Amino acid sequence: MGKLFGTDGIRGVANRELTPELAFRIGRIAAWMLGGKNERPLFVIGRDTRLSGAMLEGSLTAGINSVGGEVRLLGVISTPAVAYLTRTLNASAGVVISASHNPIEDNGLKIFYNTGFKLPDSLEEEIENYYHREKDDLPRPEGSGLGQAFRDGDAVQKYLDHLKSNSSSLEGLDLVVDCAHGAACRVAGELLQQLGAKVKIIHDEPDGSRINVDCGATNTADLQREVVNSGASLGLAFDGDADRLIAVDEKGNEVDGDAIMAICAVDLAEKNLLKNNTLVATVMSNGGLDILAEKHGFKVIRTRVGDRYVLEKMVEGGYNLGGEQSGHIIFSDSATTGDGLLTALKLLKVVQERRQPLSELASHLERLPQVLVNQEVGTKEGWDKNKRITESINEIEQQLGKEGRILVRPSGTEAKIRVMLEASLPEHKIKQYAQSLADIIAEEQS
Repeated sequence: MGKLFGTDGIRGVANRELTPELAFRIGRIAAWMLGGKNERPLFVIGRDTRLSGAMLEGSLTAGINSVGGEVRLLGVISTPAVAYLTRTLNASAGVVISASHNPIEDNGLKIFYNTGFKLPDSLEEEIENYYHREKDDLPRPEGSGLGQAFRDGDAVQKYLDHLKSNSSSLEGLDLVVDCAHGAACRVAGELLQQLGAKVKIIHDEPDGSRINVDCGATNTADLQREVVNSGASLGLAFDGDADRLIAVDEKGNEVDGDAIMAICAVDLAEKNLLKNNTLVATVMSNGGLDILAEKHGFKVIRTRVGDRYVLEKMVEGGYNLGGEQSGHIIFSDSATTGDGLLTALKLLKVVQERRQPLSELASHLERLPQVLVNQEVGTKEGWDKNKRITESINEIEQQLGKEGRILVRPSGTEAKIRVMLEASLPEHKIKQYAQSLADIIAEEQS
């Protein structure tokens, strides 16, 4: 691999780009750089259900042990659980082996600092620079100086207790939960049932060959059908590492991250609990959020795409709610990263307190027509300097009018370029413009 870190850690096809050798070296470097002055720096490691997870876990652990670091293996567990436990167990760092919503052949390494926050760009750059050095002159202790690894099956209960402290009774709610064959399988049903909800779980086998495949937060079709057929109160869909939530209302309609943020922001604002009266969203979020915010007396500020950039802005401005349309929602009073289960509990609390169906709560967000096309490409580089692409963007901007928006950006985790258009025009017209631009990008970036 050339550049290692993207917008959400290191990702690639497991055993081809993200190899055991790479994981071993990252383990050595991270333990040395992040261990501080500890002779025995402690790392916690969790993973999702991907078939390559155990392979990479072994290599990463060996790398950390080889410089004297200790490893607490959490097994299959969500990304936000690792972030929380990194902080509360006083570890030097935490690592999640997951590619989140990506296809099953991919995997990734997400590293959390001892604060529970993802590494800043500067630290990722230091790790990457050292990785590309020809000589590895890091310590190689022997005998009793080597680190050890041990499995910890009890730590997950600390995370569940943390989530319970952020919830009230869910008595009376009839839920359908889609675990995407991923990390949520271990905890979602148990947690929601303990809080009093009636729960039906789908795609709940922890199966790395099916993780995210036609299920979960990236494809809610099965969940939508099940909610309607069973007459449930609503549905909850998590992605592979359970840091995202997409909901489904009682009518079977998808409720995305924008709508969830809208519901929670209005609730917090009316309770005077929305810090600095501000919601942090990304440039991908629908313009309807700004209209809703003005109506309810708060404001929306936007960042570049990526939950890490949302969180940076939240920390910088002292805000406590932010997120992405994709379902990464951050409640910074309770977490240091997006947490699908925590988001579900916050959303369910609003539903319970307001005694309104989710469809009614979600309807308060009046969306501007928006279209997103994810175009697969041969290369993501240089699109912004391509004359044909830039001329097409300029032509479409003129057609969209003053209130329209066009956003073109390369994915940080996949070989795709994303094209988003938003305007007060008929949706079929916007789709036509978006697809024509995506087709040009496909031709030029093949």
